[in-house]
Amino acid sequence: MKIKAFKGVRPPRDKAHLVASRSYLTYSDQALREKLSTNPYTFLHIINPEQSAANAPLVGQQKYKGVRDMYLKFRSDGVLLKDQKDSLYVYRQVSETDSYVGIIAASSVDDYAKGVIKVHEQTIASREVMFTDFLEHSGFNAEPVLITYSGVPRINEWIDSYVKTRPEYEFTTANKVLHHFWCVDSVAALDELIDLFGEVKTAYIADGHHRSASSMLYCTRKTSKSTSNNGDEPHHYFMSFLINDEQMRIFDYNRLILDINGLTTNEFLLQLKAHFTIQKQECVQKPTEQSEISMYFSGCWYGLKANDTIYNPLGRVSSLGASLLSNHILSPILGIKDVRNDDRVAFLDGKKGLGGLQEAVDSGAYQVAFALKPVTVKQMKEVADRNEIMPPKSTYVEPKLRSGLVIYSLDHE
Repeated sequence: MKIKAFKGVRPPRDKAHLVASRSYLTYSDQALREKLSTNPYTFLHIINPEQSAANAPLVGQQKYKGVRDMYLKFRSDGVLLKDQKDSLYVYRQVSETDSYVGIIAASSVDDYAKGVIKVHEQTIASREVMFTDFLEHSGFNAEPVLITYSGVPRINEWIDSYVKTRPEYEFTTANKVLHHFWCVDSVAALDELIDLFGEVKTAYIADGHHRSASSMLYCTRKTSKSTSNNGDEPHHYFMSFLINDEQMRIFDYNRLILDINGLTTNEFLLQLKAHFTIQKQECVQKPTEQSEISMYFSGCWYGLKANDTIYNPLGRVSSLGASLLSNHILSPILGIKDVRNDDRVAFLDGKKGLGGLQEAVDSGAYQVAFALKPVTVKQMKEVADRNEIMPPKSTYVEPKLRSGLVIYSLDHE
């Protein structure tokens, strides 16, 4: 792997907890308005410039120009400052149940293009173009791509040496997660870590496939317009959070379905029996085998076990719960061909438990829920190593980073 230190754009120590935010996509409209009205420093003002100014919704290039203008305002107001030295950043999250620590760095677009950084998810071309347009007009990248690699003892020791020191940032967010952030600008320390990652032969995108794909497209655009490219300009890299695979966690990503496609209860259950053995469950049970899916329907939990006619334990992709569900239930029975673009499907991460699925159905908002067995890191890597693709929304990966904690500038400054 080729990684690079960079001059991060980030808030001063006293404002870090106010600037850093969850991804704007995770906020309801009401929660977003409340956050914007009560916190003048939140990064959400940059991403939602029209709401900050109470203007009509902006789209396309107008939106991106507004983002750029608000970003520059934050910088001129001193809410965001650019580091004077190239740096790498150690970042740690600690919750009641989990702890994650890794390195924020600039990763090479060339590594992504050549497959040193591998993928397991297919991207949508229109979203790639949208993100690329955003990069081109905003001039920055504020959400790192989550990349995982097999642990290297010396890299762990390097990280540990900073974790024992006082962090630059230390704050707790409302979800009871403690955030620590260290800046490393010692030339000797940077050179050592860059050399250590040079020995990492393969890495994997765990979260951020569209962000990395759009960074490559953006690099292609910039390179085609310039007569002087030495391969070290900012557009040849994208911001990433590098975490060893022992640190990362993959949770199940479960499905909520609006309706059962006009079928009666008996018709629906009868069609399921064509490929699954159905067992009504006395209590809530998560799937324990890859061939199993848990279903909540009509006030009851069911265990669905795939028959041998459709389940091949040697199939890396076809044996995944998301594949079994899409190929043999959602598509043929419920008429849902693409879970990414069908409004009848919603997703609930496994951290919210099966109780969250049951509550959503009992409320009447959805008619049926399906719980899947989580994909393992090993499965994810095997799929990527063979250049195969998992079904959409197969994984819910943690850690989830805060936006605006550190920003990678694409400008020459």
